[in-house]
Amino acid sequence: MPNVDNTFIKRDITRVSPELVTQAAEFQAAILADVAGRRGTLHGRVKPLAASMKVAGPAITVEVRPGDNLAIHAALAIAQPGDVIVVDGKGDISCALIGEIMSTQAKASGIAGIIIDGAVRDADAICESAFPVFSAGLNPCGPTKSIAGRVNFPTSVAGAAIEPGDLIVADADGVVVLPREAVPALLVQAQKKLDGENKRLAGIREGDIRAPWLENALRAAGMLSEGENL
Repeated sequence: MPNVDNTFIKRDITRVSPELVTQAAEFQAAILADVAGRRGTLHGRVKPLAASMKVAGPAITVEVRPGDNLAIHAALAIAQPGDVIVVDGKGDISCALIGEIMSTQAKASGIAGIIIDGAVRDADAICESAFPVFSAGLNPCGPTKSIAGRVNFPTSVAGAAIEPGDLIVADADGVVVLPREAVPALLVQAQKKLDGENKRLAGIREGDIRAPWLENALRAAGMLSEGENL
């Protein structure tokens, strides 16, 4: 007989450190996505319920069958303050996976936010509470609570591979995932990129309008010949 692993919930994971989370929270998701090689972002269908919502923290990964939120309840029970619950809801928006009650429980538990590739409900109440929730859509229909899912296993959410404990940063632009081991180096790169972008913005405001790299890029792409200028 094959050895079947019947584990559905992993309680002990290695998280990105709180110090790195605090540093990462200072950057836009877009800056972090760029320095991560323009990968690790969730599909744009996953959006904040309010544009002002932001969140950063280690991932608690959840996989559910479409329309069932039993595993999310398990994740709420074992998550630690500062964690971000990230749910692979398969992009299904035929019924909501969380609403006001679960988001209120999460906030009271110190959870930093919830990200779901699926639907949620009670959007007005969640927005009023200012608890960060990102979802693929809305639906007033409620979920079932009867199908086994998995908590804290490697998963893919809206096209992004996520390991438990990876760093999640999300804002008005969407959600980016940074591999836990890569975070220190990526934050150094993010600061350099931010400094460069701020310098460029200052130059534009002072009248230096055209991007300095443009003509070389056009020549490399064959859109300008050597020696030709715009």
